[in-house]
Amino acid sequence: MRIACPTEIKAQENRVGLTPSSVTELCARNHEVYIQSGAGLGAGFSDQDYHHAGAQVVPDADTIFECAELIVKVKEPQASERQKLKPDQCLFTYLHLAPDKDQTRDLLASGSTCIAYETVRDKQQRLPLLAPMSEVAGRMSVQAGAHCLEKQQCGRGVLLGGVPGVEPAKVMVLGAGVVGSSAIKMAVGLGAQVFAFDASIDALRRIDDLYGNRVTCIHSNKASIERHALEADLIIGAVLIPGASAPKLIQRDLLKRLQPGAVLVDVAIDQGGCFETSKATTHENPTYVIDDVVHYCVANMPGAVARTSAQALNNATLPYLLKLADNGIRQALESDYGFLQGLNIVDGQLCCKEVAEAQLLPSITLEKALSLLK
Repeated sequence: MRIACPTEIKAQENRVGLTPSSVTELCARNHEVYIQSGAGLGAGFSDQDYHHAGAQVVPDADTIFECAELIVKVKEPQASERQKLKPDQCLFTYLHLAPDKDQTRDLLASGSTCIAYETVRDKQQRLPLLAPMSEVAGRMSVQAGAHCLEKQQCGRGVLLGGVPGVEPAKVMVLGAGVVGSSAIKMAVGLGAQVFAFDASIDALRRIDDLYGNRVTCIHSNKASIERHALEADLIIGAVLIPGASAPKLIQRDLLKRLQPGAVLVDVAIDQGGCFETSKATTHENPTYVIDDVVHYCVANMPGAVARTSAQALNNATLPYLLKLADNGIRQALESDYGFLQGLNIVDGQLCCKEVAEAQLLPSITLEKALSLLK
């Protein structure tokens, strides 16, 4: 199979869809791999690294999209990239379609097959291709929040762990999944007062078993969130409904009542964000202030630690990529229902019901979508 990896063009996105080690594995199975020149530089991989791994390094994105049967990326294709897609191609990347009607429209019009990392499931119904970036983003959310709490960043001027004689910051983590668990781990390690919120008692029980009285576990509901938010220094939004828009847990009317200089870090911004006042930002301009509350809503947080992120992502995606390349798209998906759940678009039709519901669009079943694959 001809597999191609373009340079990411989203603002401040330094990750790469294929690392040299992944290229080595693909080439060892006699697949052709094409890498756009400079694609790995942001993650510390040179064109020469890819050449040694067996890839053909090509000069531009047009060549990449022209030669590919399977296109491997990190972030959702930007508008200029979407125009290059063709019906006989398969795109394998993060899509996060639910809040992005323009992308959905363009991908449907392209006729290409689109598999989203974030909706692939394993046998335990976990999200194996979202997990590594969720771990990175969860850890980073606490680092970012601690920085934003500094007075120069318009924060409250609070040190996350406090010092003897001064109490530490109060950190709320909304969601105790992979992102939330990683954020909790970091916040506990830095000595903050940590409050974990989740609607699942099992998730809270798991956090309680790990941390005991170092983390206060609270059932997530409107009343409990409001009561604790009024005293919080840092609130981390880590709620995910796979494929769907994130629920809005901090409303505008509550925002006005938060402590001046409090910080909101919205890790769910890719799915529309879980704060009503959230809007996507970049690493270049990561924050904005509304009602004296600092918002950090960078849509590609792991891009700031691109080498770690690219390696972690490839560790997770490579087994699925090998299935696609070795067996063909249809057989790879037909043999693994969890993988099939990653299929979002095929032959101009939407087959992810969560995206369809979010955008009020018609959709077909996954079984019907599978029958449309060649």
